[in-house]
Amino acid sequence: MLSRELFDAPRLEAALQRLTLQVLERYPQLGELCVIGLQPRGVFLAERLRKLLLAAAPEQTFDYGLLDTTFYRDDLRRADFPILPNATEINFLVENRPVLLVDDVLYTGRTVRAALDALLTYGRPRQVELMVLIDRRGMRQLPVEANYTGIAVDTRPGEKVYVEWQEKHGQDRVRIALPEPQPQTR
Repeated sequence: MLSRELFDAPRLEAALQRLTLQVLERYPQLGELCVIGLQPRGVFLAERLRKLLLAAAPEQTFDYGLLDTTFYRDDLRRADFPILPNATEINFLVENRPVLLVDDVLYTGRTVRAALDALLTYGRPRQVELMVLIDRRGMRQLPVEANYTGIAVDTRPGEKVYVEWQEKHGQDRVRIALPEPQPQTR
C-alpha cells in the first residue's frame, strides 16, 4: 500500500496546541463545557485535548465522556459481520449545556449524524460543536461541518486517512493511503 505522510509528530502537536487554544478562547470558563470523544478513534484526540485543557487551566474542571454511535448508525445492518460496540462512558447530563464532540477524521458526516442521535439520550444540549483533527473536504454525504479543524485535506475516492497515536501505534502521525494503481488494459 502506497502512502504519504500528512502530519508528523511535531506538526500534530502544533495542531493540538492550536485547537486547545481555540477551545479556551471560546470557553474561558470550562465548567459548563462537556467534551465527548467519539468511539473508537476520536477518543485519542479527545483524551489529548482533555489533558491539554487541564494543563492550560488547572483550576478548572469540565465534564468529559466517551460516546459510542454503533447502534445509531444508518449502516448498522449493512455489514456482513456482527458489529461490536465500544463502551459509552458518560456519567452526566448535557441538558442545556454546550457540548464539544471530538473525532479524528470527518469524512462523510454519517458518524457525526449518529453521534447527534446518540447524544440526545443524555439530554438536549444548548449547543453542539464538532472538533476534528482531519477534515476530508469534498467527501461529505451529509451537511456536516467542523467548528474546529486541525487540517483540511482534499482527498480522492479510494484514498484513506489514517491517524496514528503514540498511545496505540507507538508514534504520532497522520498518513494518507493512496489507491493501488490499476494495470493498464488495452
